[in-house]
Amino acid sequence: MGEVLNPVKGKVAVVTGGGSGIGEGLARRFAAEGATAVALVDVNLEAAQRVAKDIGRGMAIRADVGKQAEVEAALTEVAETVGEVDIYCSNAGIVATGGLETSAHDWEQNWQVNTMAHVYAAQVLLPKMKERGSGFFAITASAAGLLTEMSSLSYSVVKHGAVAVGEWLSLTYGGGAYANGGVQISVLCPQGVRTAMFTEDAAVAAGVDGVLMPSDVADIVMESMQDGRFLILPHPQVHKYARYRADDHDRWLAGMRRLRQQLSSSN
Repeated sequence: MGEVLNPVKGKVAVVTGGGSGIGEGLARRFAAEGATAVALVDVNLEAAQRVAKDIGRGMAIRADVGKQAEVEAALTEVAETVGEVDIYCSNAGIVATGGLETSAHDWEQNWQVNTMAHVYAAQVLLPKMKERGSGFFAITASAAGLLTEMSSLSYSVVKHGAVAVGEWLSLTYGGGAYANGGVQISVLCPQGVRTAMFTEDAAVAAGVDGVLMPSDVADIVMESMQDGRFLILPHPQVHKYARYRADDHDRWLAGMRRLRQQLSSSN
């Protein structure tokens, strides 16, 4: 077998939401793999600075990715400081629980951070990546983007939107695995990942099949750069559930209603 290429070594990476959770796991892995620089973009500057200091080759930028001007300013700062972006993980996200009672303000905030943030970054980066013929642009959409999130109507909708954004970007700009010099567009769709707010108990309460560590997710993202896959599924069972949903939507909905009733009765 040939030598496995390291698609990160010597590259400039940007990770939004890099101060914690999946974003922190990705930033640490990219630094460990020899990235020239890893820019951590986070609304919590102190958290981003902590990770940047730990990894040794990071830079921290405070930005609200739900605001187009702040995304553009962050990317300009990266380009002027360490060079053009090779790897972009559009990972920052928020959750507003609730159903039909969700306020218009929460809907708008969810839409901007969880869907439009990807568009704002793509507008700046993807034309350049396509011109160079190389780049990795990943959107963290969650399993909710393929299935649903029972505790949040708005999160379900905007994460489905994030998957749709990724599909369109892949059709328009994508082609090939990043490790082989292509422009790769990927959508990361995990279920539970351990963070300060998501524990094993929370996973059980939500009906989630196990909780991964952020480092586990980073491992799978690195693997995806080798094979060029669009859907990155750290929890393999999500693929099975998505197939059930596609094969028989009514059956899938009936099963989800039963699960919701079971969870409600146990809480």
